[in-house]
Amino acid sequence: MGIKWRHGAWPAVTLALALLAVTGCEDTPVARPEPTPAPTRSVARVCAGPEPGPAKAPPGAVTVDPEVAGDLAEKTKKSPPNTTFWLRPGRHRLDADRYAQVVPKEGNTYVGAPGAVLDGRRTNQYAFGGTADGVTIRHLTVQGFVAPHNEGVVNHDSADGWVIEHATIQNNSGAGLMAGARQQVRASCLRGNGQYGMNAYKGGGRLTGLVVEGNEIVGNNTDDWERREPGCGCTGGVKFWAVDGADVRGNWVHDNRGAGLWADTNNNDFRIEGNVLDDNDGAALIYETSYNAVIRENTIRRNNWVEGRRYADRGDTFPFATVYLSESGGEPRVEARTDKIEIYRNVLEDNWSGITLWENADRFCNSPANTSSNYCTLLVPETDRCAQPEIATAPLYDDCRWKTQRVEIHHNRFALDKSVVGCTVRCDRMAVLANYGTYPDWSPYQGERVAEAITREQRNRWHHNVYVGPWKFVAHDPSRVLDSGQWQAAPYQQDAGSTFRATDGG
Repeated sequence: MGIKWRHGAWPAVTLALALLAVTGCEDTPVARPEPTPAPTRSVARVCAGPEPGPAKAPPGAVTVDPEVAGDLAEKTKKSPPNTTFWLRPGRHRLDADRYAQVVPKEGNTYVGAPGAVLDGRRTNQYAFGGTADGVTIRHLTVQGFVAPHNEGVVNHDSADGWVIEHATIQNNSGAGLMAGARQQVRASCLRGNGQYGMNAYKGGGRLTGLVVEGNEIVGNNTDDWERREPGCGCTGGVKFWAVDGADVRGNWVHDNRGAGLWADTNNNDFRIEGNVLDDNDGAALIYETSYNAVIRENTIRRNNWVEGRRYADRGDTFPFATVYLSESGGEPRVEARTDKIEIYRNVLEDNWSGITLWENADRFCNSPANTSSNYCTLLVPETDRCAQPEIATAPLYDDCRWKTQRVEIHHNRFALDKSVVGCTVRCDRMAVLANYGTYPDWSPYQGERVAEAITREQRNRWHHNVYVGPWKFVAHDPSRVLDSGQWQAAPYQQDAGSTFRATDGG
């Protein structure tokens, strides 16, 4: 789990083979079509102006009184499934026991009146739990709960089919919201929670059919878990783990400590589109040890200034970028709406670096360097098969690794003004690279095999992009820093049909 990589002696190896035949050099005027930029989008300002709930109880609803502690949990227990509950204006409380919570029944709906707040008073761990399917929560503020690390406040048991709409889930410890299969989170404010705004994780199985749409996800990871547990990979706006099929669209993800959106380990079939990702301390988006995604028409601005600068200041040459694909790629054998990772029609402005495609040569099933402990690829469910001598031969040589392959990056706009970012070194990188394989001693991936594969054999391709500013490019390993002409020329032959200029006026 997390974005760990092994640093070692990076080789200076000359690559010999070409990828695709292109020509071009820096600052040479060419008649090329401009990429179509992502459309200008208004952000989902949900937190500042949440849509109010009904001022009167819906027909047939059970009314919940804020003056009676535990009234919501007790009336839920006494009512049949498919009951609607209307919470009057005011501060609603649970019993003063840390495990006191609301346990909905199948099909229950909870609707808040204007000003209705369910407050955990820093006493209760969970707000809504249990395994009931098809629960709906609308127009309700949930705050002040103290879920433990890696647990969540709303839907803390990851039940299926929940709908969270026009809700405000704020100022809780742990994750504000967990997720189950077929969950829909729409037009809600996930703000100021201690670990995540939402943790999409379902223990013991894969989570399918998730929709995250039109939300504001802001200021999460207030407890700064990466500092408390360095390398935990457990922070950010939203974390996805083993999610199969997710539509993440039209959200405003900003000012989170850590990454904005982080898909970590065996996620598949994501569509991340039409979002605005601003001012997150870390990467706007991390897609790690995962498969098959479309990332399009997002506006991505001023991300990674804190974490990128931290790496640079300590002399780390790794190009940690604002869109970071780590051991992730297209895989036709894993069923999805696409068989590649396609990144297009996005606008990236004044982030700390651009897009990095990375593959850790030492990270594979059964390797001690696999930080997703006890997990294997979706192609080899039986982890113990990935061992000598079989791993050194087909098909396990390929199938025991998460591979950064079949990634296509096109018709994007990348703009960088270093004076805005406030940097002098290493904030200007696009990269495709791997490390020199060294570990463990039985690994069949030692040496430069993975670095050469990701750079020239695995169909990773940039083309028809626009670059504004002083961009550099890293290929094969961190020591190979290229200008645009070298990046476009043999042996790399990237960014066919792209344009490069110093400023928008140039």
